[in-house]
Amino acid sequence: MQHRIIVLGAGYAGAIAAGRLARRLRREDVAITLVNAEPDFVERVRMHQLAVGQDLRSRPLAEMFAGTGVAVRLARVTAVDVDRRTVAVTDEDGAAELPYDTLVYALGSAWHDQGVPGTTEHAAEIAGRPGALRLRERLARLDAGASVVVVGGGLTGLEAATEIAEARPDLDVALAARGRLGDRLSPKGRRHLRKVFDKLGITVHDDVAVTGVGADHVSTADGTSIPAALTVWTTGFAVHPIARATALEVTDTGRIVVDATMRSVSHPDVYAIGDAALAMGPGGKPLRMSCASGTPMAWQAADAVAARLTGGKLPEVPLRYFNQCISLGRREGLIQYVTADDRSVRSALTGRLAAGYKELVCKGAAWSVAHPTLGLPTRRRRVVREPAGQAAAATTPA
Repeated sequence: MQHRIIVLGAGYAGAIAAGRLARRLRREDVAITLVNAEPDFVERVRMHQLAVGQDLRSRPLAEMFAGTGVAVRLARVTAVDVDRRTVAVTDEDGAAELPYDTLVYALGSAWHDQGVPGTTEHAAEIAGRPGALRLRERLARLDAGASVVVVGGGLTGLEAATEIAEARPDLDVALAARGRLGDRLSPKGRRHLRKVFDKLGITVHDDVAVTGVGADHVSTADGTSIPAALTVWTTGFAVHPIARATALEVTDTGRIVVDATMRSVSHPDVYAIGDAALAMGPGGKPLRMSCASGTPMAWQAADAVAARLTGGKLPEVPLRYFNQCISLGRREGLIQYVTADDRSVRSALTGRLAAGYKELVCKGAAWSVAHPTLGLPTRRRRVVREPAGQAAAATTPA
């Protein structure tokens, strides 16, 4: 019998993991199924571009994985039973149950309203394609001079505010940040960020805690009301709720706790990658939710699964950061170099060169997903049949 591997979610992490597994393992020995609700791969790092009216290249999953040995199942995951080792899904034919021997959980995350009143009713979000398309429609309906407030001073907020201001210079764009603008960047990075914001005419509300969202304004903790014909909410991400409903060990936010090989610490036949997992990086710090984390996590998990199934050596590659790539519209960018544990250093690349660098990173990430089995060793190893219970006892690197 073939060893059944199911990968849940075809974002960057899930798609890369599925392709890498197909390249590492013999097709005769494994059946790899990639489950995703949408038929296309979505370049999540470009949602701010989609929101302002730019068209993104279509990347159908069926075409991407044709001939790779990975079966694409278009379905929505409704539940995971880690004790019975089954996944419940629904598709156009109704409900079904998929059994697995190894599960790679990569369902990712969605926007997080932080429990702020009025957010779900009035705010827009760009955490995924449906939200970005809805924001696109709302932006298109705004008249010149209308006010847009982007809430959140993280990378998503910075990219959204600058993209909107560049694409729609007729709008009054503002950013509301809980801290100071670019407070996690180097001095050089902060100066460049402020320069670009000033050039684009973006008003910055520093040290502001938004406590409510209305149809035409946002309220702050100090009692201020900021006009907002449209509010864009970018204050963080919340993971898919399915993991919390399982017997898996998860954090209080629902992220699956994994070891250095991305294996669940409570269920050894489950691996978690991307935003869905809590993995530790250098210095014992959790990896942040990002494509920069999800891609190496996918490599690590796929190599660990392949190693355990074939009796090979477990990966011991430390997961670390090198830079933070920020697009500031189509003509400006900021590459902030960081330490292994993601702390900013003095060096930063700015301007058009940085914008070009960021574009290459985005294209490279999409290319690697669109060509899931290229660029890896061609030698596929045979799966070694393990006696019952041996898989759970396999040694895991510290």
